[in-house]
Amino acid sequence: MKSQFLLDNNLTFLNHGSFGACPKPIFEEYQRFQLELETDPVNFIQKKLPIYLKEAKTPLAKFVGCDVEDFFFTPNPTVAINTVMRSLKLQAGDEILSTNHEYGAMDRTWNFFCKKYGAKYIRQEISLPIVSKEQIIEEFWKGYNSNTKIIFLNHMSSATALIFPVKEICDKAQQLGLITIIDGAHVPGHIDLNISDLNPDFYTGTLHKWMLAPKGSAFLYVKKEFQADIDPLIVSWGYESLSPSESQFLDYHEYQGTQDVSQYLCTPKVIEFLEENNWKQVSKDCKKIVLENYKRFCDLLNTEPICPISDEFLGQMASVPVKTDKPVELKELLYEKYKIQIPIMPLDGKIYMRYSINVYNSIEDLDILYHAITDIIETTNLILV
Repeated sequence: MKSQFLLDNNLTFLNHGSFGACPKPIFEEYQRFQLELETDPVNFIQKKLPIYLKEAKTPLAKFVGCDVEDFFFTPNPTVAINTVMRSLKLQAGDEILSTNHEYGAMDRTWNFFCKKYGAKYIRQEISLPIVSKEQIIEEFWKGYNSNTKIIFLNHMSSATALIFPVKEICDKAQQLGLITIIDGAHVPGHIDLNISDLNPDFYTGTLHKWMLAPKGSAFLYVKKEFQADIDPLIVSWGYESLSPSESQFLDYHEYQGTQDVSQYLCTPKVIEFLEENNWKQVSKDCKKIVLENYKRFCDLLNTEPICPISDEFLGQMASVPVKTDKPVELKELLYEKYKIQIPIMPLDGKIYMRYSINVYNSIEDLDILYHAITDIIETTNLILV
C-alpha cells in the first residue's frame, strides 16, 4: 500500500495526524475535477457544482451518521468553529467550558471572541495520567457553574492523542441545557463516528486527515434547531439567493463565490477507496502497532504512559512524554539528520512525541525512530532520561 501514496520514500513519515496523506487514486480524482473546472468554469460553477456537491455529501452523510441537509463542507475545523462562534451571541460573563487538551488554534479562537464579548474560556484541567473515563468526566464537570453556556470539547486531542468520552459529556450537557460543540478533527476514518448517536449541537471533522482526502477538506454539522441562527462566515450569493433551494442554511454556507472545491467533490472516491481496501481492518492493524509499541518508547525515554494502553483511549496515534527543554531543536534534528517526520508537541509545560501509524507504516518505521532516539540520548543533551 505504501506505493499508493505520494509521500517521499526517503522519509520515515510518522505524522499522519497533522495533515494526513493522500493516495494516488484519490489525488488523481482531485486533479480530474480541477481540470474539469478549468475546461468550462462557468458551466461547472453555475450548473454542475450544486449537483456535484450533493453527490459528494450523500455518501459522507452515511459515513458519519447524519442527514445530508445538516452539514456543509469547510476547508478545515478552524473555519467551521469560527463560523459557529461568530453566531453564538456571547454575553459578558458567559462561560465556555473546555479542557486543557484542546487544539491551539481553537484556544486562540475562543480567546479572541471572549475578549471581544467579555465572555470567559475555561480550560478545565484534565490531569495526567488518565486512569479511567470516569476520571475525565468527573474532572471536566468540576469546571461547570451557573455561568456555563457552552461545552467545547475535542473528540480526540491533538497534543496528547487521547480519545475523550464525548457521548457521556454531550448527554449530560443536553440535560443541563448547554450548547455542545465538538471538534472531531481526528475522528472520521479513525474511530467509529455516528453524529446522530452522539447528539451534539455542532460537530466538525476533517476528511484530509484519516479519511485520506486532499488537503483542505472538512465539514460542519449543525443540528436542525440551530441552523437558522448560524450566519455565513462570508456573505455571498447564497444570502437572499435569487434562486433559493429548500435549505436557506445550505444556501448561506455552500455558495460563496469563486473557489476551487475539487477536494470536497472527491469524497465519493475517498469512501470508495476506504471500502475497497478494507479500511476497518487496516485501522485495526495500525492501532495494534500503536498499542504494542507505546510502553517501549516510554521505557526508552524513562517516562510513564499518560493513559491505560487500550483502544478506549488511543487510536492510530499516541503521545509519549519526553523530557526536553529544546522541543524545536529535537524535532528539527529528527527530520534533518534521521529523516523522520514526527511532531514534538508542547502542552501546559510538558512535551510529547506523537507518532502516527497508517497503512504505509510498518514496525520498521518505529524501529528507525527507536534507534534515532537512542542515538540522540547517547550523543546529545536534547533528551533527558
